[in-house]
Amino acid sequence: MTHFIIELSEQEIKREKEKARELRRSRWWQNRIAKGVCHWCGGTFPPAELTMDHIVPITRGGKSSRGNLVPACKECNSRKKYLLPMEWEEYLESVKSAK
Repeated sequence: MTHFIIELSEQEIKREKEKARELRRSRWWQNRIAKGVCHWCGGTFPPAELTMDHIVPITRGGKSSRGNLVPACKECNSRKKYLLPMEWEEYLESVKSAK
């Protein structure tokens, strides 16, 4: 699997991370994590255990916008890293078939 990385300036990355921090404080985000469901594994977690994940990571050209941010458990967020959704699905399938 080959990955593409978008060349972003530090300023662009900083701007997107700041937008994410602002959204994390919003009522919209509080409502999302209040449901307690990880977008990727579907597991149920206390809101404090959910992290904000970019569906399309910033390093892959994703933005910090409501349509690109989902709650994720810490394990899924850590394992997904910079993968795109289709790459994440491929990873999950490879883990299932290895069992």
